Amino acid sequence: MAKFYVSCGSQTLIISAPTAEFAAMRLMDEAMAAHAWIYDDADLSEQDRRDHLSLEALLHLSSTVRVSECGLGRSDAGEFEVPILLDQWHRLMTGVSRLFVSAGLEPRRVMPANLENVLYPKSPR
Repeated sequence: MAKFYVSCGSQTLIISAPTAEFAAMRLMDEAMAAHAWIYDDADLSEQDRRDHLSLEALLHLSSTVRVSECGLGRSDAGEFEVPILLDQWHRLMTGVSRLFVSAGLEPRRVMPANLENVLYPKSPR
């Protein structure tokens, strides 16, 4: 796997990934992980969730994710549009939350119930 330098707004990530698009999606996952709670709230509509993610992206991300194999601030491996990546991430998270219902299982939380005891950064890297 190649090593990619990924940046979007103030978010940066250095990751080994099979493709540049995979690396860009991983940065999106890191940036939006703190907002996965919206998939646990049954009172939110699909549009409410999309609106929340769009607002957070506007506040914290730029319009493109830049991916490079040479270093940060370059885009030799590609640029990916944030709205497209955000839509893909949203569909993935919606699918995860619906997976248990479709399988006839009890719905499960996307995020851990007690975040204080989880050993990972509270905010995206």
